[in-house]
Amino acid sequence: MASAPYHSPPPDLSWSVNGIVDLTVHVDSSTKFQSDSQASNVRVPRWRTPEFALYAVIFVIVVPYMAMSAVELSQHPKATHPNYPSYQHRLSRGWLFGRAVDNSDTQYRSFRDNIPGLCFLSSLYLGSGYLYTRIAIPGNTPTTSLEYRTQFISVFSCIMLCALHGTSALKIFAILYVNYHIAKQTRGVPVGVLLTWIFNISIIFANELFDGYHYAALHPALGPLDRIRGLYPRWHVGFNITMLRLVSFNLDHYWASSQTGDSLNERLRRSTAHPLGVYNFTNYLAYAIYPPLYIAGPIMTFNDFMWQLRRPHSMSAYARASYAARFFFSFIVMEFVLHYIYVVAIKDTKAWNGDTAFQLAMIGYWNLLILWLKMDPPENMVRCISNAYSTLGFWRSWHRSYNLWLIRYIYVPVGGSTSTILPKLVVFTFVALWHDLSMRLLIWGWLISLFILPEVIATAVLPESKYGEKPWYRHVCAAGGVMNLLMMMTANLVGFVLGTEGMVYLAGKLFGTWEGMRFLSIALPSLFVAIQVMFEYREAEKRRGIVRRC
Repeated sequence: MASAPYHSPPPDLSWSVNGIVDLTVHVDSSTKFQSDSQASNVRVPRWRTPEFALYAVIFVIVVPYMAMSAVELSQHPKATHPNYPSYQHRLSRGWLFGRAVDNSDTQYRSFRDNIPGLCFLSSLYLGSGYLYTRIAIPGNTPTTSLEYRTQFISVFSCIMLCALHGTSALKIFAILYVNYHIAKQTRGVPVGVLLTWIFNISIIFANELFDGYHYAALHPALGPLDRIRGLYPRWHVGFNITMLRLVSFNLDHYWASSQTGDSLNERLRRSTAHPLGVYNFTNYLAYAIYPPLYIAGPIMTFNDFMWQLRRPHSMSAYARASYAARFFFSFIVMEFVLHYIYVVAIKDTKAWNGDTAFQLAMIGYWNLLILWLKMDPPENMVRCISNAYSTLGFWRSWHRSYNLWLIRYIYVPVGGSTSTILPKLVVFTFVALWHDLSMRLLIWGWLISLFILPEVIATAVLPESKYGEKPWYRHVCAAGGVMNLLMMMTANLVGFVLGTEGMVYLAGKLFGTWEGMRFLSIALPSLFVAIQVMFEYREAEKRRGIVRRC
């Protein structure tokens, strides 16, 4: 299995709240310069060896073919692909080269179709925050401005909530109020932790069960309130992100002490508590519904949020421009993919009858790529989904901020690394239920918990400290990485792409037909080659003096 020399600890991440007028990104230690001792362990480059020359030839052939196969599955009626009529109704009118666009992913569509509105809201928030800073904050110093900043964020957030959700904003305020009083009435008492979890988990279940609740169900006279829907009526769909912040506030409050420090990196900001007076309702409200992160996250802890308000980070104009350019490039890439590869629509309509095992695999693979690309702020998705061979490393770099939240509030409290399976099982069961109340996601979570074990065992049996310099060690690690990839793909295809029914169909194609066996005979060596390139890519980062913790 992929072992220690090719798998290192996770990166640190922070989303910086720069005063009240900006949201910037600050990475403290996901990228670090090597020490002299680390530099001495860097291996000689292999890029120009005959082995990697062969790998390059394989890459030149296999990677374009993977893209071409997905495009062929997404052909228009002119090419008369037999499955096209089955998913055609899921496509929308596009703007690139006369192609239709696969805008059927609900989550991405809510962003893509509302870009003008989101830009207006962002401009309104930044502009009003700037004016408020100039007019209302006396002296504009850190010691006097924190209270004013959180007041502004709270007021703006409440107005935004009413505009987005109409009268449903009252339901959100009621949930926030009850959760806050659980924290305050049980301060320092362990039962408060239990009540926090019971309340918040019950809320996400009830939100889905009762479809966000309806006033008319409480009393017919309240029915007219249901008609004031706001710009985004389905408030409960995205409330799971807010629920994470409610838990964070209550547990950070529970652990609070007078500990402070003059120099806080991202890890210390998460764990270093504030004076108890900081855990007040205004700060709680500002954190729970902070506008730039309200709808889709990412998530950050309450402690971190308040530290970054108290000690904001700066970001140069060049860094902002570079970030904007990266966003624009990612958006254009996504547009090209959705105009030429209709795998989301194919997946949703199960339009894969007659497809080969390779084509089924590409439907799953490109769905996962689209899932990654639509969530691709570089601090939150530390490695590309196509550059991951370690099961543990994949989950440390995928949705990084959520991973840190899980570690702090679930994984460590239930045992952490002192127990092999139970904390992981609890974490992935929570993650599955948090995403959606469905059996396929529960199966996904339990599969992930199970599939982590082989890598843990292999790392203990074949430690890098003992075998790292052996010529065969890198190849054994790559073979283990292939197994990791197969297990991760299986779990993710079950949970987010094909479901159990589609996965059974794919397994029948892979292992029940000669065509499937031929595909495996090519796919497995190709994955082995890809992992060898991933290993060398990480070595190249070290040679540039950079160590990434993933």
